[in-house]
Parts: sequence; C-alpha cells; structure tokens
Amino acid sequence: MADLSPQMPRAGVDYPRTFAQFQDWFSSDEACFEYLAKLRWPDGFVCPRCGGREYWRTGAGLWMCRACSRRTSVTAGTIFDRTRTPLRTWFAAVWFVTAQKNGVSALGLQRVLGMKSYETAWAWMHKLRRAMVRPDREMLSGLVEVDESFIGGVHRGLPGVGPDMISVLVAAEHLDHNRIGRIRLEPGPTDRRLALVKFGQRVVAPGSTIRTDGARQLRRFADLGYQHEYFTQLGSDIPAHVNMPAVHMAASQLKRWIDGTLHQGISREQLGYYLDEFTFRFNRRTARSRGLLFYRLLQQATNTDPAPLKDLVIPQDSDPRPLHE
Repeated sequence: MADLSPQMPRAGVDYPRTFAQFQDWFSSDEACFEYLAKLRWPDGFVCPRCGGREYWRTGAGLWMCRACSRRTSVTAGTIFDRTRTPLRTWFAAVWFVTAQKNGVSALGLQRVLGMKSYETAWAWMHKLRRAMVRPDREMLSGLVEVDESFIGGVHRGLPGVGPDMISVLVAAEHLDHNRIGRIRLEPGPTDRRLALVKFGQRVVAPGSTIRTDGARQLRRFADLGYQHEYFTQLGSDIPAHVNMPAVHMAASQLKRWIDGTLHQGISREQLGYYLDEFTFRFNRRTARSRGLLFYRLLQQATNTDPAPLKDLVIPQDSDPRPLHE
C-alpha cells in the first residue's frame, strides 16, 4: 500500500487514485490505522510524553514507547479521538466529502453512510470542517483585493443591509488576466470599525499590494507595510466588480455554494466553519485528483484537536436563526 514519502504525494502511491482503489486499500480498520499512523508520524513514531522513537505494538493496537512505556493511540488528540465508529466509516466519510466538488450537507452524509442520527452526521461534518484550515497556512501575497460582503435573507423594499444579513470579510489574490488565486474568508465582527484593516493584516503578507474601495479608514494600509490601491466608487460610472473582480467573484460563488449545497441553512454561530469549508474547496478547485483532497484532509485531521459534541453545538444563549431559509 502507500509509503507516504515526504515528497509531493503521488496518486496510486500515497493516496488512492480511484474509488475502487480506495475500497481496496481500506478494506479493514487495521489498514486505516496504519495509513493514519503514517500520516501522523511521517518520519516515524514520536512519543508524546518523552519524544522517544522506539516502540512496540500492543495487542490492543496501541503504540507503546520503549523508553517510558506510554501507550498512545494513533487517533488520540485528533478529530477521531475516542470514536466508537470504525475508521473505515470515517475514511468513507472523508472520501465522500472531498469527492463531491461542491461538498455535501449533513443530511447528504447521513443518507450516503446510512447513519441513524442526523445529529451524528452534523457533528462529523463539523469535525471535518475544523480540519480544513491549517493554522500555519501561508498568507496571501502579490495583489490582494480586500472587501466586505453580506450574506443572509433578502427583504423586498428594504435597501442596504437587512437585519438578518451578516458581514463576511473577503480577501482574494488578483492574478494576471483577471484570474483569481487563493482566498481567505472570515465572519465580520459586531464592531465593524477597522475590521477590514485588522483582517488584512492577519491574512495578507507585508509588502503585498492591497486593493480596496475608497473608504478612508482603509487608507491606513499604506502606513502598515503595504502598497495600497483604492477606487472611489461614489460618483463613478465603473461598477465595483470591474475594479475589484476577485473579491466579487469569491463572494458570488460563496453565496451560490450556500444556496446550492447547504439547503437547510446555517447558523451564525457556525458560520466561520462553513467559510473554512468553502475556502478549502475554492483554493483547491483546480486539483485534478479528488484523492489528493482526501489525502490532505486526512493529513490535517491528524493535527486537529478533538471536538466533543458539547463544543460543536450552538450555545443556548446564541442566536439560533439561520442565515437563510
């Protein structure tokens, strides 16, 4: 099976090329455990207590450090921690989630895996979403457009931002020939003052060129280590999407994805994780192999802390209304 070498992952060697190959590779839980171990410890086992590298396998399938006798499960400290579900089912869920270009809803996952509980499918989706963004990912660079968009309900006769709409901060790399590169998305904070400036500093590498509208507060970028370009929309005959096509394209596709994939609506409390999923998919939209996305998501899942159900559900004092219905 896979040797998971440190070079660029290879189809058919480091990850399954097809669904038939996926079924062949992961026909048992033991095969899944071995694959997960190679993803978690690509350079060999490392004891989480003493850093020892020599081990032996116990009859229960645990890794025991020869130096300190610490027993470790390959799933401990990952999103699979303490799961009672066979890893084969988890792997099937990851394959299904990444194989679908536009993603799936919790209801879709429940149906395809034959889960008895919608709550379980919902929890699994949110665990996987938490693994879709690496904390150490590279910042955007080059020419980057930064703007704010709004998603939520549409109210006839009410111009501007409606009471059920919520802010989303958008940053998108503007490549040559008006092509769009990587994106970053975050829910807008309640206090919108300087929100875009702080967002830009978090996601755009210093020295890059940031393009914005003509809002005066955004001109601070020029004093923060960025080249700043801006367009004053007021009184201009040029539509905003012409001056900043990348952020408008990203925002437009986000809205279509929410409407087309997440038919049941999403809560404000969980919005950030849905934005992470969209970002994961959008930034990998040109990937030729869905198997590579399976590999990347599993790889990140081994480095993502457990998320118990009580930490996933919406707090009782939060606003339970969906962003759309």
